[in-house]
Amino acid sequence: MTNQAPPLVEYDVFTADRALSESVERHVAPGLAGEVREELSWLGRTAGSARVQEWGVQANENPPKLRTHDRYGHRIDEVEYHPAWHRLLDEAVAAGLTDAWGRPGGHVRRAAGFLVWTQAEAGHGCPLSMTHAAVPALRTDPELAAEWEPRLTSHVYEEGLREPSLKAGALFGMGMTEKQGGSDVRAGTTSAQPLAGEGEYLLTGHKWFCSAPMSDGFLVLAQAPGGLSCFLVPRVLADGTRNVFRIQRLKDKLGNRSNASGEVEFDGTWARLVGEEGRGVRTIIEMVAATRLDCVVGSAALMRQSVAQATHHAAYRGAFGSKLIDKPLMRNVLADLALESEAATTLAMRLAAAYDSDTEQDRAFLRLAVPAAKYWVTKRCTPVAAEALECLGGNGYVEESGMPRLLREAPLNSIWEGSGNVQALDVLRALQREPQALDAFLTEIGRARGADHRLDGAIKDLLTELADLEGLEARARRVAERMALVLQGSLLVRWAPPEVADAFCASRLGGDWGAAFGTLPHSLGLASVVERARAVA
Repeated sequence: MTNQAPPLVEYDVFTADRALSESVERHVAPGLAGEVREELSWLGRTAGSARVQEWGVQANENPPKLRTHDRYGHRIDEVEYHPAWHRLLDEAVAAGLTDAWGRPGGHVRRAAGFLVWTQAEAGHGCPLSMTHAAVPALRTDPELAAEWEPRLTSHVYEEGLREPSLKAGALFGMGMTEKQGGSDVRAGTTSAQPLAGEGEYLLTGHKWFCSAPMSDGFLVLAQAPGGLSCFLVPRVLADGTRNVFRIQRLKDKLGNRSNASGEVEFDGTWARLVGEEGRGVRTIIEMVAATRLDCVVGSAALMRQSVAQATHHAAYRGAFGSKLIDKPLMRNVLADLALESEAATTLAMRLAAAYDSDTEQDRAFLRLAVPAAKYWVTKRCTPVAAEALECLGGNGYVEESGMPRLLREAPLNSIWEGSGNVQALDVLRALQREPQALDAFLTEIGRARGADHRLDGAIKDLLTELADLEGLEARARRVAERMALVLQGSLLVRWAPPEVADAFCASRLGGDWGAAFGTLPHSLGLASVVERARAVA
């Protein structure tokens, strides 16, 4: 067999990604750098191994199954997963992918690990993300945090439902959306009736989307006497009995097929209040923000794996007398894809670093930058995956290549935790209600001012856009897009190689770009951009 690319396998996913490894070096304290580099390189080699790649295939070819009743007719409401799913989770939890909030450099090292590990299989990232993100919401109640946080940040994965105190580690999920409300969570009708015990309630109602329903606990929203409130719903109660948690069916989804998403019903379901009555959205919003960052990181991971596969194929596949990677037109396509991937990775890691710094300025920056990044990066993922698949031609359209799985997964992060319009409107809310957020954003992009005339022009145009208040809601997507692009450009100008920053600014900010990938100006240093993006096994 000739002229076939070998599998991209047995390689270090972390060190082969120069944009990611350089971001980690940039944002981690020097005293931690060696430890974090070794940790991520180990995870990268594991993610790139044939064994783990096969687990990803198995988990998707054998999707979860719902078991509502046991053989005797007793209601059990359990979801069975293929053993590969549990192996993937075991490795991920052991690598600290639910443990960011209490470690030095925790968010950068966890985000980098999440970006690496998602390239092995994306579906099981859902419970990892929600478990990680539940911590700040639980911290509104010190007693609950003391009980649950050690389990959520544990590096031990234990499958199966048992009394929480008997498990060395636990996973969490979330339930907000309902049939009649969708993104409008305040329209939820699930009710919460208080009990005699302090903070104890019984829930009645439903949730239209509940991901990873075999998790040990869930944060959900329900209408209490004092208004919409946040509650912790455990699957197993402290006495070892099952809580009422009726899984009515599992969703038949476009992608994300290894991960179960279910419709659940509450009927006298025991719950514990988190935070104060009537402040449910405010309580759970920190969880939402953290999962939105994971949407950015997860999309960056899918883009990176798409580019890695496309450049790898082109480096080995010959056509019309030379390798595809040396063909000027294919080089233009690959370079264009590589720019999108590097810009997404660099932005995702800057956001993670802002979480680690926890200064007032970075908190304000995140309030605006997270929804703008979530809006734009997640939307770029699908066209990147589709174009990368096309680089493999017919080979890419075949399931065995792995490219169809990437393409099916790509739209999810744009929908999860608030779709495009929700993010764009959130950007507007931050602009209107929190002037310090805009100040922090402008300070961030201003650090690159004067380094590239196209970036300077884009900043000026953005300020003009923001000063125009007419029809602002209808222009919300345009505003979010421009903010994300200017932020990406400023970060690349500061930190990326000149050829990468030059190509990004010329195309995304300078207007020298077509409507499809592969339309970069031919005079740029595209060969260097492509070579930088290659994943060498």
